[in-house]
Amino acid sequence: MWSALVKLPRTVWLIGLISLVNDSASDMVYPLVPLYLASVLMAGPRALGLIEGLAEATAALLKLFSGVLVDRTRRARPWVVVGYGLAGFGRPLLALAGSWGWVLLIRLSDRIGKGLRTSPRDTLLAGSVAPEHRGLAFGVQRALDNAGAVIGPLTAAAMLGAGMPLQQVFAWALLPALICLAMTLGLKEAPGERPMASGRTWHWRGLSAGFKRYLLVVALFTLGNSSNMFLLLRAHELGVAQAHVPVLWGLVSVVAMLGAAPLSAWSDKVGRHRLLIGGYAAYGLVYLALAWQARAGWSLWLLFALYGLFLAATEGVEKALVADLAEPGQEGTAYGWFNLATGIMLLPASWCFGWLYQAWSAQAAFEFGAACAGVSALLMAWWVPKPHAQN
Repeated sequence: MWSALVKLPRTVWLIGLISLVNDSASDMVYPLVPLYLASVLMAGPRALGLIEGLAEATAALLKLFSGVLVDRTRRARPWVVVGYGLAGFGRPLLALAGSWGWVLLIRLSDRIGKGLRTSPRDTLLAGSVAPEHRGLAFGVQRALDNAGAVIGPLTAAAMLGAGMPLQQVFAWALLPALICLAMTLGLKEAPGERPMASGRTWHWRGLSAGFKRYLLVVALFTLGNSSNMFLLLRAHELGVAQAHVPVLWGLVSVVAMLGAAPLSAWSDKVGRHRLLIGGYAAYGLVYLALAWQARAGWSLWLLFALYGLFLAATEGVEKALVADLAEPGQEGTAYGWFNLATGIMLLPASWCFGWLYQAWSAQAAFEFGAACAGVSALLMAWWVPKPHAQN
């Protein structure tokens, strides 16, 4: 793997570094937004729910739109530049927000940026390497992205610990925005001429049968993959001290960061399906264990480490498989549909999980998530076709 890492093109490393810097800024700011809404703007959970719901729905829809545009124009770089620019320069404006309505507009600008850049970025990344190295390329990107998820909260904690007010923490997010913009300007289009997409490629019926099956399986799995906040809530209920909850989540990010590149690279050799089946099975085991866990202990920390392995084994591999199954010239549209399916399903996933959690029990909610993962693993094994290169 090390020799393959050295031979990865500049674009892969540049996209990974952009993800690191951008995610550091995002995770430095947005964990503080609920606190800012409650303590400074005097807005409650209802406002937070409206903000997050509208923001995530907007991002999901734009991911399909931007993916189709990449195939139509055969250019990905401009959308990546605009997307990171909108998000990066919007975050510092939180320091000037005087009401939750302004927070909503700023959060929308961030998610619009994410919607515009995600599918083009994934298309650019997939087109920068040979098919046999896609897993490694996406693994490197996910590893650096998870590194940003570790750096961002630690940076915010250090700033707040030094007595810096929330508004100043938000304002400092301008620095990584400038760095991100400079790096995105250095990106180049993937080498080679991409086939011209047909005029109706964005329609569902224009997708291949194998890719449709894959999308349906991913959507089913996502239905059981609720917000990670429920994991932390469960840990706290089982007895994890409030001060240790961020450390527990930090463990997940560190494991995901360390495992993303080697596990995704492994999928280049053994096949994407095997990694995804194993990852979905690991997710199901973690959720079953959390359903039946009686109290916090060393086993709970082990479960969260296993959850980090699940993330490492699936996040990059899922995206690599999109490129494997996509028709030539439809890679952008394929990523658009993939990102739309996963984004749209996040809302019913968290709603169903929260309803089961409150109306029935935590055990019922986590068992539901485990069941979705188990069925998804079986369908991935027996129903989703393998790309020719992996047969």
